[in-house]
Amino acid sequence: MAFTADFFCNSFKQELFEGVHDLQVAGSVYNIALYDNTATLTAATTSYTGPTGELPASGNYTTGGQALTNIAPTLDTGVAICDFEDEVFATATFTSYGALIYKDTTNEALVVLDFGGAKTATAGDFTIQFPVAAAATAIIRIA
Repeated sequence: MAFTADFFCNSFKQELFEGVHDLQVAGSVYNIALYDNTATLTAATTSYTGPTGELPASGNYTTGGQALTNIAPTLDTGVAICDFEDEVFATATFTSYGALIYKDTTNEALVVLDFGGAKTATAGDFTIQFPVAAAATAIIRIA
């Protein structure tokens, strides 16, 4: 398993300057997929990796994850930040070690999230709570 910490994917950093990502353009969908402890997601990850290491479709989890909502890029004291609505996988029974945020239509990877170990839900909601949208805490921030 190669989750080492939360980080931007290197390709995402470059793609920002190339204009590949506009997180608020109509029709752009960004997903969050969940992974087990066999996944190999590193800074070199460039795209959604499909089923390799991803949780299998089971119960209310479908391969490819779920679409993120309320994507809100803004500025906070000179730092560009982006926030998402907390993501809930309802009535879940699985264990996940991390996640990948990626662009649904083209599979470009943005951010790898390391849960810091096994996180389990058993017939309950599995919630990914994004941090406060502020310069020092937002999940995506560029100073």
